[in-house]
Amino acid sequence: MKTVDLHVHSIVSDGSYKPAELASLAKERGLSAFALTDHDVIAGTAEAAAAAKAVGIGFINGMELTTEYQGRKLHIVCLGFDPAHPSFRTVYQRVRAIKEGRIPEIIAFIQRKGVDISMEKVRDFVYDGPVDRYAIMRYLVSLHMYDRAQPLWDHYLDPAAAELGLNFSITAEEALPLIHEAGGVTSLAHFHKEIGLQGLSRREQETTILQLHNLGLDGMERYYPTYTEEDASFADYMTKKYDLLPTGGTDFHGANRPGTELGTGINHNIAVPASFLDTVREHCIKN
Repeated sequence: MKTVDLHVHSIVSDGSYKPAELASLAKERGLSAFALTDHDVIAGTAEAAAAAKAVGIGFINGMELTTEYQGRKLHIVCLGFDPAHPSFRTVYQRVRAIKEGRIPEIIAFIQRKGVDISMEKVRDFVYDGPVDRYAIMRYLVSLHMYDRAQPLWDHYLDPAAAELGLNFSITAEEALPLIHEAGGVTSLAHFHKEIGLQGLSRREQETTILQLHNLGLDGMERYYPTYTEEDASFADYMTKKYDLLPTGGTDFHGANRPGTELGTGINHNIAVPASFLDTVREHCIKN
């Protein structure tokens, strides 16, 4: 069976591989295609697309969009949109303003926590574009404080955003229709996590996903490495009962999330059918 990975991160956000390196790795792992879905940024898209073409595998542009809905933060995997479309540019300008906002103050907050950090040091970790929160994260990763990236968000970046009043995002109500207008499709990422619908009953999760579907959400991740059997069964039930678009991926971050491998997840526990990407592309054409 041909397989794909529709949830992948590069060094442009919080992964450890460069976009072009991901294309080579995807080819090596036997994938027929992959999507680059960096958090709230598309600066690696052109590099990844060119590298995928060079090594002879498929590619679809993407972005993992941070949104808010009913007091919760949700991650929405957006695929196949036109990055030059005015509606996408509206979304993108909003999210980039958040990610690039008040960087000196975030750095000062982390300094007060006893970390050796400065704007000058962080600038050396800008991959493409202005200094943003991910450049700070990459600098903190270089200090080898933890064996993965998530504690850096938990202990430094997220508390800084909360103290400075920066822990807000574009709403799902605003973003979902705009991604559609730009020709893209939208899928709820890792519904079972805290950045998701964790803590709600299955009935409440079902109701919330249907509400999002009515706002323009096309689907949800059918496959994800840390789903329990019950999570996977629920995702299968939802996609089939309500004809939601199934997507899936490893949420690969390279060395920043050890144990999760591109294309296969944790100990080969997922395999996303290439037919999922075909369906995504069909929906993009309809949009």
